[in-house]
Amino acid sequence: MGKIFKALEKSQKTIENSEKIEEKLGAEPVPLFRDQVDIHKNEIKTRPVTIDPMLVTGLNPQSMESEQFRLLKNNILFPEKGTVPKCIMITSTAPGEGKSFVAANLAITLSQSIDEYVLLMDCDLRSPAIHSMFGYNNPHGLSEYLSKAKPLSSLLVNSFLDKLTILPAGQIPANPSELLSSEQMRRLIHEVKLRYSDRYIIIDTPPPNLTSETSVISRQVDGIVIVIKKGQTRKKDILNIIDIYGREKILGVVYNFAKKSIGYGYGKDKYRKYGYGVKNA
Repeated sequence: MGKIFKALEKSQKTIENSEKIEEKLGAEPVPLFRDQVDIHKNEIKTRPVTIDPMLVTGLNPQSMESEQFRLLKNNILFPEKGTVPKCIMITSTAPGEGKSFVAANLAITLSQSIDEYVLLMDCDLRSPAIHSMFGYNNPHGLSEYLSKAKPLSSLLVNSFLDKLTILPAGQIPANPSELLSSEQMRRLIHEVKLRYSDRYIIIDTPPPNLTSETSVISRQVDGIVIVIKKGQTRKKDILNIIDIYGREKILGVVYNFAKKSIGYGYGKDKYRKYGYGVKNA
């Protein structure tokens, strides 16, 4: 599929130069991008008001943004070599680079294919965002499965798309690292890969530079997509991730950059809670 996904949007900042990434991954970057998130208001009005406008692929599937996610999907579905990855982890090197945005929209795009079903798992137990993006009010989810042995079937929720199922993060626990690094978590990923053999599994994880559990989850998935931000993401952080996970494990890098964007970001002083806002160029 070419090792680097250069697609998408969403922030005015990403890494400025990618020669060293190319050297590590052995791929020539071909960036695909747009100027800004341009979601037509008349499209949004036809959808439930609780759906986050960031879910552009579901709210406006004919938009340029949605087309770029389809390009990203095609890179995954039709790799240049090897098998198609069915369980994919989405992460970033640091807060505020758009991993949840990419995870949610990629999951929607995959579910819009004729034969594809998708399970979207929110494994960011410190600062979950997937439930609110899809209009849910902090439902039980992964946290309750790991800490209270709640049945998985009782925690899965349906999205506004027929072929997309969500496992929310659930209530924020006191010990997220211990839960996500547990044997129970390993068994869960193994179980959903077996149970949903006809589905893609997209896993939203916290930045590995801030948490330890992402490295544990990475061992269970088929491939990893890294989300980075032009002008903000440091090259050495990307190279560190490549070295830790191995170049064969990394499917590619999504560059998020735009003149104007609507986005999610982590709190300034601590990795705790998402904020919402508009950033101008």
